[in-house]
Amino acid sequence: MKKVILISGVAAMLAMAAWWLSNSHDYEWRLPDSAPQPAVPADNPMSTAKVELGRWLFYDTRLSGNNTMSCASCHIQALAFTDGRARSVGSTGERHPRSSMSLVNVAYASRLTWANPLLDRLEDQALTPLLGDRPVEMGLGGKMDDFAALLRSEPTYKELSRKAFPKDMDPYSLLNGVRAISAFVRTIISFESPYDRYVRGDDIAMSDAAIRGMDLFFSERLECFHCHGGFNFTDSTTHANATIDQVGYHNTGLYNLKGSGAYPEDNTGLYDMTGERRDMGRFKAPSLRNVAVTAPYMHDGSVPILLDVIAHYERGGRLIEEGAYAGDGRLSPFKSEFVTGFQLNDSERADLIAFLESLTDETVLTNERYSNPFLN
Repeated sequence: MKKVILISGVAAMLAMAAWWLSNSHDYEWRLPDSAPQPAVPADNPMSTAKVELGRWLFYDTRLSGNNTMSCASCHIQALAFTDGRARSVGSTGERHPRSSMSLVNVAYASRLTWANPLLDRLEDQALTPLLGDRPVEMGLGGKMDDFAALLRSEPTYKELSRKAFPKDMDPYSLLNGVRAISAFVRTIISFESPYDRYVRGDDIAMSDAAIRGMDLFFSERLECFHCHGGFNFTDSTTHANATIDQVGYHNTGLYNLKGSGAYPEDNTGLYDMTGERRDMGRFKAPSLRNVAVTAPYMHDGSVPILLDVIAHYERGGRLIEEGAYAGDGRLSPFKSEFVTGFQLNDSERADLIAFLESLTDETVLTNERYSNPFLN
């Protein structure tokens, strides 16, 4: 069925490509005055043709080894470009140890993925799901020539590749495809939530409950903002005018196996990269933008709903009373100093959830600029 759709859609694809080629120009960011421009690598400047090529590739299942999976399979627009799973599943059915992170505002992320301090460029990070085999995600490893052949043979891709990379004698390569996907992903920007409208002066954009929840969120009593602060609600942030990247990794007391502070062997966080005991269980604090639609939560999807997330931080760490992961995270020797616990009444919890819901930007969840072009 997918092959039939692709073949029957060639005319539409050619028409779309012709429009973009006739209207292509240097990319113009559509940002509110309060939002900084994302940082863009010098070797991958933005253009409308490149972004459009990346959008098609992002949704194309032919980029996987068995033609069953696209980037969008784990990054669904309606879910703020997450997949709704506790742990993502690759094209071969292999389960990933971590959940799929949101791509919304990833252009502002100073570090990518949950716990790799070396990945700071989308162009580098994208190679892992495409080619990696531990675990297999898209499973394109060993088939890089197929990627180039697709760019060269598909009419839309052939024309957009030429326009996107006009100085390349042969623009049909995996590297250029990854550059295009990265350019598209950088455009997935969210600054139109009720919260954003409120801080720009729309006094009725947020409910009274959400405003009370905002005051709680930014209070020293709860300390949420220490890890989820700034314009992107995370402490791992950068932008075009930044003089220094902000980078933060935190142990939130999610696990404390046998009272040693250990995390499950397949998910030890930054420790897996550094081997330093102090890095056990330290993961990047994700942006909270659109958090109400990105359940389940935490790096391994082990917390199902927002109310449970709040309960975790109220307690100051999670208690698992039995089983292989038994332990009291509140007593972890590696837990962040900001996860100390607090008390809320039912009304305050409702207010805090109302504030977190106010971070949902409906436009980014539905905007056709980010949607599947094969369905248009």
